[in-house]
Amino acid sequence: MKGIIQSSILALAAQAALVAAGPVTERQTQYAGPENGTLVIIGGNAQDDAIYQRIIDLAGGPDAPIITIPTADGAPTYDDNAASAGTFRRLGATNVTVLHTYDPKVADTEEFAAPLRTAKGVFFGGGRQWRLVDAYAGTLTERLFHEVLDRGGVVSGSSAGASIQGSFLARGDTATNQILVGDHQVGFGFLKNAAIDQHVLVRGRQFDMFDILKVRPELLGIAIDENTALIVSKNDAEVFRGTYVIIYDGGFWSREGSELKHLPDSSSIFYFLKDGDKYDLGKRQVVVQDLPDESAEL
Repeated sequence: MKGIIQSSILALAAQAALVAAGPVTERQTQYAGPENGTLVIIGGNAQDDAIYQRIIDLAGGPDAPIITIPTADGAPTYDDNAASAGTFRRLGATNVTVLHTYDPKVADTEEFAAPLRTAKGVFFGGGRQWRLVDAYAGTLTERLFHEVLDRGGVVSGSSAGASIQGSFLARGDTATNQILVGDHQVGFGFLKNAAIDQHVLVRGRQFDMFDILKVRPELLGIAIDENTALIVSKNDAEVFRGTYVIIYDGGFWSREGSELKHLPDSSSIFYFLKDGDKYDLGKRQVVVQDLPDESAEL
């Protein structure tokens, strides 16, 4: 019995140490997104060269230093093309580095993190987002991810690399990706007060966000479909390419109006944005633009 109690105490102490070494404290700012720099948040299966080209452009052009992070994938080793590094090079990027470790002690060293000090772009590849937390949360490497934005650079990612950008980590459970509120709940917080899901329409996940919002109703829910990007700067968000981004803000918007619609209550409602649609993250409302009248169409 004494041995069991001691083991339990040691386990609790280890958990407390992990919490203490959690992600960098969320920065105080008037914006939901980065005050400087840009986020490119992709809903998985990123095949559109235009999205990668946008990342290169936001980083400063083909000569800008771009770091790709394959860690979420969970493979034992990675080559020089991992986490879309090969795609960036194919599109003309000349200074692309793959950076990876599973060991947070290594991630907290200057030797490992040094390439991030001059980076203008970061791209997180897909896999399981909790692996990114276990490797980098609370380390020098994570702090330098934030500093890429501070310098006006771009932080981007697809699938797991999308979810890690939110302050709440959707699907962060180590056992299965079907648990929305899991044993890892804190992301890197590049986008504050938000949970980000991915692969949403292709995998029929459009109702899953409510599992998070039932326990964290103050969060903005964002779910992005495959091969679709949400580009964020300060409080400005714009859908780029692909299909749809789903917004869960307790309200409803439709380009054909909603006066005659029979809508559910605010706890179970969402709406869709498509390429070119804009959203104000501060006001949590769609930026209404001059849109074609679709009310008369079938």
